[in-house]
Amino acid sequence: MSDTEYLEQLMELHTEHLFRIAYYYTKDLQIAEDIVQDVFIKFYHHQKYYEERGEMRAYLARMTINKCKDYLKSWAFRKISVQHKLFSKQKSVLQDTLIQQDEQTILDEAILKLPLKLREPIVYFYLEDMTIKEIAKLLEIPEGTVKSRLKKGKELLKIDLHDIEWEVLFHG
Repeated sequence: MSDTEYLEQLMELHTEHLFRIAYYYTKDLQIAEDIVQDVFIKFYHHQKYYEERGEMRAYLARMTINKCKDYLKSWAFRKISVQHKLFSKQKSVLQDTLIQQDEQTILDEAILKLPLKLREPIVYFYLEDMTIKEIAKLLEIPEGTVKSRLKKGKELLKIDLHDIEWEVLFHG
């Protein structure tokens, strides 16, 4: 199998997962797409240095997380954040009220409101079906920290979504 075919296979298997991670970090579809594309490009150019020490999915997820964190520290992100704050009133008037009532949109918005440290475990545990141990390894933090962040994140989501009954939040 050629390098290009191998990359295409990886992209087919992991793009959706990596995109979801990037989106929950950046809160921007286009930036998330760019980050995932950059991750695959970087992997393609450096795959000869990759040592099979674990699961490829986790390796690519770590690359995506690092790229997202770099973006969140960048001047481009800070500039866009200021622009969003200035123009958010115009945007909210234009939003379609039917889309706002969609449960997935409501849940996504609630998750995106969480601070990043609380959002990460929620996304990985509930949306990526990762175990606490896997999350701790991926984020390089103790399992107890993952558990406490999950608990705090769930509490904040319960408060934010108090009008809607979300079984996953109230049981577990």
